Amino acid sequence: MEQHRIRLGNDDVWLELARIGADSWRITADWSSWLTADFTADLSAAEVMDFVARVLSHLRAPSPGVRFSAAVTPGRNNPLRLKAEPVGDGFAFFVRLTPNGDDDVCHLQMEIDPISTLELREAFRALRAALVV
Repeated sequence: MEQHRIRLGNDDVWLELARIGADSWRITADWSSWLTADFTADLSAAEVMDFVARVLSHLRAPSPGVRFSAAVTPGRNNPLRLKAEPVGDGFAFFVRLTPNGDDDVCHLQMEIDPISTLELREAFRALRAALVV
């Protein structure tokens, strides 16, 4: 069975987006067990598929030194935004989580160490494949 989830990072710093219902996703992040976020977001499969497609479009043929940014939703209720910074053969991520939508007061920001482009492609393609089924 395909997993409707993606996890980025390592044992110390990670972010996970996991489907828990038809239009319900759990967003969880952890920074060395010192700072955590765990909340539910109302997202349709189409919104998540669009997010995955936008990230994959940047990962297909990354250009050296070219940054990119992708938000799960384009509107004010966006719970997750990734900013990718090229590092070596991969990308480091700056993550901004906003459980209450685009909120400048209640949010979590963290960095995820570089992840190889190949590993990122595989993770996002696996999520896309799970959503298509």
